[in-house]
Amino acid sequence: MASEEMIKKAYELAKEQYAALGVDTEQAMKNMDQVAISLHCWQSDDVGGFETPDAELSGGGIQTTGNYPGKARSIEEMRADLEKVLSLLPGKQRVNLHAIYGDFKGERVDRDQIEVKHFQSWIDWCKKLGIGMDFNATNFSHPKADSGFTLSSKDEETRKFWVEHLKRCRAISAEAGKQLGTPCVHNTWIPDGSKDTPIDRNGHRELLKKSLDEAMAVDYPKEHMLDAVESKLFGIGAESMTVGSHDFYLGYAISRNKLICLDNGHFHPTEQVGDKISSCLQFIDQVLLHITRPVRWDSDHVVTLNEDVQLIASEVVRNNYLDRVKIGLDFFDASINRVGAYVVGTRAAQKAFLIAMLEPTSSLLEMEEAGQNFERLAMLEELKTKPFGAVWDYYCLQNNVPVAEDYIASVQAYEKEVLSKR
Repeated sequence: MASEEMIKKAYELAKEQYAALGVDTEQAMKNMDQVAISLHCWQSDDVGGFETPDAELSGGGIQTTGNYPGKARSIEEMRADLEKVLSLLPGKQRVNLHAIYGDFKGERVDRDQIEVKHFQSWIDWCKKLGIGMDFNATNFSHPKADSGFTLSSKDEETRKFWVEHLKRCRAISAEAGKQLGTPCVHNTWIPDGSKDTPIDRNGHRELLKKSLDEAMAVDYPKEHMLDAVESKLFGIGAESMTVGSHDFYLGYAISRNKLICLDNGHFHPTEQVGDKISSCLQFIDQVLLHITRPVRWDSDHVVTLNEDVQLIASEVVRNNYLDRVKIGLDFFDASINRVGAYVVGTRAAQKAFLIAMLEPTSSLLEMEEAGQNFERLAMLEELKTKPFGAVWDYYCLQNNVPVAEDYIASVQAYEKEVLSKR
């Protein structure tokens, strides 16, 4: 464990090195205040939710693996876990809920009947912590999703059920944003698709467009709620056709002035979401990011500081897109300490953005415009070994959170004192 004096000394040396490149480390750390990452509540309980006492993830082309002890079994335990996580992160973050995480108080409330009152305690909790809240309709793990189709279902009763669910989720989101004074991003993802080759792809996509238009007919103030739509390449049981493809949702977002959600686990492994950001933002106002780590396609591993995540952060920062990009995480790993997974993943994403802010972008751009491609490549390589870690440690110190690996002991203590007793 480094002493405060050592951390400060290392930072001063790093500050000098970056200053020689024309980079202001103090300003970079201030800019990190704009990076608010939405923590997905479903990492805490393996996407089970609180609709029923024994609720657990099922169907919809997604799954959680592992059975590490200590998962959250109630709203109280989940909030305690999230508060612990937030205490170990620099900066001010957000929380992201799925509709199945309502405060139902033991009452069975179907998804077409949920109301603001079922989430008021969450809103109050966020208000107490001074953080924003985001929201998601839950179009999976339900009998009316077992056919493989929800908003694009040809069964009118099923389709209407999910339209009503989406309407109510948007209303809840708008009220949350209104009460908290920060826009609540409502994201729509559906698992709809076909395991084998379908004949009528068009029919399902026409129905999805119709359902989305019906569900989003009410315009809420943008200072209260923002709509996002999320694509996926394929899912388990939907390998041959996904109704909500990237092409479909990008067209919908552009034509309806919605956010497109880019999840870097929802594309072909050779596609880079970082490359899509500047393309999408030529035509739509804002983008929602779901940052994850797809080891084998959409395997939703804990985020680490890899090249894909770094490109995403760099593209956002280089183009001054922070005010046009909403940032969230999406992974669910039940094979390790879940609180630790949150902290590792969120800190990795934060590090990527801080590294991007420590880049001498204007100098690199000058080289590029002058055709100095060797010089550009050489500088990008040299930047990889600059003392970013010293700046990160100092940033954590300034925010009164554990520095470097010190958070590991804190997570271990929480496991011993809290998680192991569950």
